Amino acid sequence: MFFVPSHKGPGACVTSNVVSMTTSASVHTSPGGAARPDGTVTDRLVEANEQYAAAFTDPGMDARPVLQVAVVACMDARLDLHAALGLELGDCHTIRNAGGVVTDDVIRSLTISQRKLGTRSIVLIHHTGCGLETITEDFREELEQEVGQRPAWAVEAFRDVDQDVRQSMQRVRTSPFLLHADDVRGFVFDVRTGLLREVDPA
Repeated sequence: MFFVPSHKGPGACVTSNVVSMTTSASVHTSPGGAARPDGTVTDRLVEANEQYAAAFTDPGMDARPVLQVAVVACMDARLDLHAALGLELGDCHTIRNAGGVVTDDVIRSLTISQRKLGTRSIVLIHHTGCGLETITEDFREELEQEVGQRPAWAVEAFRDVDQDVRQSMQRVRTSPFLLHADDVRGFVFDVRTGLLREVDPA
């Protein structure tokens, strides 16, 4: 089962059963429905979208998340956030990047999310076995050697996942641009069990 952070208050949680999922793009078909051996991954995604759109019904929602929550998480392909958190379409804003770290661009998205689209709560999710634990800031120097230009951005690599969650929470709580920093909670998602473990901000 999953423990799900709730917008209803500290310590609140709900549970849901584990859901086995495959993506609609996992089967490569032609417009006629037959499997097709050629084409790119993007072709497969476009074909899957055609099937999705054929049965699509406008849900009649606006851009404001129903639960007034924004979730910041790693881009890792093993994290199915909606399934893991029991979320439905329209419930939340989802902001993802390498590591799920709070960068200037994440603050930009959160600021728009809060000030223009009504969110109040922020959930930060890192995970076990993250790729950012295997590299260092030397990656920027390697890129400079290869392409002749040093990246302006930081890698945001880390060795202690809990400490990096704390750092992300602190960056959110001290940002002058955010209206609501009273309900900011951080978690580590275990990619082997599917469970969230809350990180103490202290």
